[in-house]
Amino acid sequence: MSRAPREDFDESDVQVGHSKDSAAGVPGVYHALKKSYEQMGATRTTRTLLKLNQKDGFDCPGCAWPEKDHRHVAEFCENGAKAVAEEATKRTIGADFFARHAVSELDQKTDWWLGQQGRLTEPLIKPAGQDHYVPISWDSAFDLIATELRGLDSPNRATFYTSGRTSNEAAFVYQLMVRALGTNNLPDCSNMCHESSGSALTEAIGVGKGSVQIDDLEQADLIVVMGQNPGTNHPRMLATLEAAKQNGAVIVAVNPLPEAGLINFRNPQTPKGVVGSGTPLADDFLQIRIGGDQALLMAVAQILLQHDEVIDHAFIAEHTAGFDEYAAHIKGLDLAELVRATGLTQSQVRDLADRFLASRKTIVCWAMGITQHKHSVPTIHEIVNVLMIQGNLGRPGAGVCPVRGHSNVQGDRTMGIFEKMPEWFLDNLQQEFGFEPPRQHGFDVVDSLRAMRDGEIDVFMAVGGNFVRATPDSNLTEAALRQCRLTVQVSTKLNRSHTVCGETALILPTLGRTDRDRQASGDQKVSVEDSMSRVHGSRGHLKPPSDQLLSEVAIVTRLARRAVGDRVDVPWDDFEADYSTIRDRISRVVPGFDDYETKLADPKGFTLPHATRSRRFPTKTGRANFTACPLEYPKIPEGRLLLQTLRSHDQYNTTIYGLDDRYRGVTGGRRVVFVNADDLRTLGLADGEMVDLVSEWVDGVDRRAENFRIVQYDTAKGCAAAYYPETNVLVPLDSVADTSNTPTSKSVIVRLEKV
Repeated sequence: MSRAPREDFDESDVQVGHSKDSAAGVPGVYHALKKSYEQMGATRTTRTLLKLNQKDGFDCPGCAWPEKDHRHVAEFCENGAKAVAEEATKRTIGADFFARHAVSELDQKTDWWLGQQGRLTEPLIKPAGQDHYVPISWDSAFDLIATELRGLDSPNRATFYTSGRTSNEAAFVYQLMVRALGTNNLPDCSNMCHESSGSALTEAIGVGKGSVQIDDLEQADLIVVMGQNPGTNHPRMLATLEAAKQNGAVIVAVNPLPEAGLINFRNPQTPKGVVGSGTPLADDFLQIRIGGDQALLMAVAQILLQHDEVIDHAFIAEHTAGFDEYAAHIKGLDLAELVRATGLTQSQVRDLADRFLASRKTIVCWAMGITQHKHSVPTIHEIVNVLMIQGNLGRPGAGVCPVRGHSNVQGDRTMGIFEKMPEWFLDNLQQEFGFEPPRQHGFDVVDSLRAMRDGEIDVFMAVGGNFVRATPDSNLTEAALRQCRLTVQVSTKLNRSHTVCGETALILPTLGRTDRDRQASGDQKVSVEDSMSRVHGSRGHLKPPSDQLLSEVAIVTRLARRAVGDRVDVPWDDFEADYSTIRDRISRVVPGFDDYETKLADPKGFTLPHATRSRRFPTKTGRANFTACPLEYPKIPEGRLLLQTLRSHDQYNTTIYGLDDRYRGVTGGRRVVFVNADDLRTLGLADGEMVDLVSEWVDGVDRRAENFRIVQYDTAKGCAAAYYPETNVLVPLDSVADTSNTPTSKSVIVRLEKV
């Protein structure tokens, strides 16, 4: 057993240097290989990385950015390599580890330390009243869960979480089991990231997904990247932006912080990126105040509407509804107030409007910097509104591009992982399997936590992810989970959610993307859907780290056999033995998956239909809807800052790869808060001082993140930034986006208190 590093650092170890003005290049290659060698060794690194994102290999367990049909030999980025190294590590932990470490001891370790211990190798139980996990057989574990589920007063007293890494096949059988049990309690990680995108786009264009493909980005005249840091969160997107730039596109970055990847990209696949100066990407950087994006888009729209020659009247008349009301609303807004809400100058706003005026093909890309505010859904409506003024939907080189995070988070939703699936999906499920699915909407993440807090949930099950560290209001989340009678975690590695237990807790170790999945019919492949609705296969090739691991499909189907029983006629055994039998059922339930197995045999995969691409809009009006939204933006009280939570460059979602953020110049620690120099002077604070971050919310609860080092940084005035999950404790559970119920992790009012 390979041992992980000791935890031997504290806040005093943090060093701060200069932030970078370029991303990737030779340093990116070096850090990717260094992390891979540490976790996998040289031979395993070579074998594994050369299969990553290849047509005959496995899909990256990191982000959902798509691949082009032509693949490079090294078709991965630095953070993709780190994600693979974390999963394909040679380090393992089993019963001896848990005998040495009590749960209460593990609960005091950092997220980084927990993740470095290695792959889980056997099913474990923490019995009620005890402080150690001990081994349990698979049959006993399944019997325990099934007994609890069958004994519930109502199936709605259980909730079933899913992370975005789960395959289409596992997600489909999981939602099938849950609905066969009689509940729609299917929260997932989308609830906390892009739910606002799905809500707004469904209302506006009838499809809750992005409308563009990679080729569209490479053909665009103008690409606006809002609330997104591709250099860390979706690094392979930078190569697409580079291609667009070479084809003449103008790129505008809208973000409270300057991001190295959008300043300059050193593509490690090209000589210019390795030994040359790289490619400057963003023509303009608009350092917007947090939450001012809606105001910026409204200001641009107001200016566009003053130029009748750029308005696509034919598109508006034939394909849209609500334009006159929307135009009157926008024209009536005070431009000075709109500009003030952005924190930009009027000249900067007008320059952006000029970029739109000059463009015939515009794409707007966005991520969680847009989706995690109270007014996120109206902001995304404004993105659609601005694009529609010039007819930039449903034609090459134009459209909406929400950039999804986790590898198959979009596919999980397509497969039915949603607490509010539409009636047609439930009807198809009923026709295919012969049972009546529950129709009452279930709990999303926030509502699941409220129900746990209020004693209305007895069983919590998670397939993948790190629920405790992905959710807001950390103290409340932990207390809520500890009220459950049973918590079940299907996991590849140790994380914080294993230390926050119900009365009884189970850890069920599962195969990862990189592992060979051998079932009764032979080696299996799974399928995933990327951020642009392209579905392709994924097949792991490494020997699993333990003979006791089961695939996610096997775990779900074996549990379903016991928990659902003969109440529903589903061939669970067949599903486990041969995943093509699952795909056969999917082909008759989910539109676009007809002839699924044949389509998946194409190494390039296939693209799901998207009505917007052919200018069809399956909304209630049958048209794309202009939406007149009131202006909203965060108001920052005097002496306070508006905090956004974000990732460091050494993490992906809640997985911490290391303690450095080299693009922002931080090494050796994570408890730092980035603050504008003017704000520090106003607040009487200085770079390097230690402070507590205290959030302020209408409920008066004192939510505190302790011992953060101030880093003077070029962020928008009045705004601050710090890493999650350490700062999730500051996000109130009830502070959510309207309509989508997404936590407002990008707009938290805080005060800084000296330690």
